[in-house]
Formats: sequence, structure tokens, C-alpha cells
Amino acid sequence: MFFDSDMLDLIARAILLSAIALGWVIFVVRVIGLRAFSKMTAFDFVTTVATGSLLAGACQATTWPEFAQPTLAIAALLGAQYVVAQMRQSSDQFERVVENEPVMLMRDGVILDEALRKTRVARADLIAKLREANALDFSQVRAVVLETTGNISVLHGEHLSSDLLEGVQRRDTQD
Repeated sequence: MFFDSDMLDLIARAILLSAIALGWVIFVVRVIGLRAFSKMTAFDFVTTVATGSLLAGACQATTWPEFAQPTLAIAALLGAQYVVAQMRQSSDQFERVVENEPVMLMRDGVILDEALRKTRVARADLIAKLREANALDFSQVRAVVLETTGNISVLHGEHLSSDLLEGVQRRDTQD
């Protein structure tokens, strides 16, 4: 690709293609916006992981077409993420189709076993998240929510604003 010597060519390709591909990702993210690598939704998370994989593929290319395909795919993937985010903002119906709802796993110190079962979250994992959030007593826990990204949020303290639970599904009372 660059040099007759295999070793020199390998080193040059690794350095140059990595720099070009990384510069390309930075450029595309600047055009698309800061949300490009957020993990606000499952779609965002998948896009972030796929972009990393495509970046690795671009860095390992041995020909220019092998380099162009993943770099163009990065732009297409981040562009699709941008379009999906815009459509989610403009259409509640589209948002319901593409997005999961967060699920309440614990409320006011009570573990919702049915919600754990339906979301396949182990009780031990929930308790580990409570420890991680420095919850000292079940009675201090106002709510635990399995977010759309798969993260678990622990809300504890004296008071919980109901606005923080907007859109959260209670699986102990619903199918």
C-alpha cells in the first residue's frame, strides 16, 4: 500500500490509517453532534459499539477500498442515529415503536419481584446496585429503575419527585 518492505508498510498503514480513521470519526461526530456517543437509548449504545468495531476495521485495512467501506459505514451509522433521534423528538408514536420503557424494580423500599422476573434481573444484581449507590437501608430507597439502556438507577433519600418517574412502567401491576 505504501512501501515495498512488509514491515515498513505494516507500520505506516497502522499509523496513517488509524490517524485518518480517528480524524474521520471526530469530524463526523462534530457534524452529527454530541449525542453521537451518548448511551441514552439502546440504539445509541449499539451505534457506539458498532462505530468502534468499524473504526477497528478501518485501521486494519490493507487496501483503500477496504478502508473506505468502514469509514463510510461510520458516517452512515451515525447519520442513521441522527435521523432516529430527530424522529423520536418529533413523533411520540415513532418513539414508542423504537424505544423500550424504563421499568420500576423497587419502590419505597419494596423489591418488585414480578418486575425482576419479567426483566430477568437477578435479586443479587439489584442488591449489588443498591450497595454501589450507597443505599444503607431498603427504607431509604425511593425507587430503582431499569433504564432503557440497561443501566439501573437507584433513587434514594427523603423525598422523590414524581416527575423523575415519568414514563416508568410498574411491572408488578401490568403485563
